[in-house]
Amino acid sequence: MPYVTISTVRGIFDVAQKKALLERVTDLMVEVEGQGDPDFRRNVWVKIEEGEPASWSLGGMMPTPDMIAGKFGALDSGGRRVAKAKV
Repeated sequence: MPYVTISTVRGIFDVAQKKALLERVTDLMVEVEGQGDPDFRRNVWVKIEEGEPASWSLGGMMPTPDMIAGKFGALDSGGRRVAKAKV
C-alpha cells in the first residue's frame, strides 16, 4: 500500500490543480507499482502537505504570500484561483 506525500508552499496550487495532481499521481502509482491493475487504485494514498511560506526558502530567499500571488495568482478563501499571475 503506497503512501505518497507531496510537500509544497501554501498558495502555489489552487483546488483544481490539487485535484488534478492527486488524480495523476494516483494514476502513476497504479501504472508503476500496481502494474496497471485498476483494483490497485483503492490502495493508493496521496497527500498534499502545504507549509506556510515563512517555513520555506528558495535560493536563500524566504517567499512571501504576495510574491507567491504575484507569480502564480491569488487564491480566494476556498482555495480557488481568482487572479492570474502577471506575466
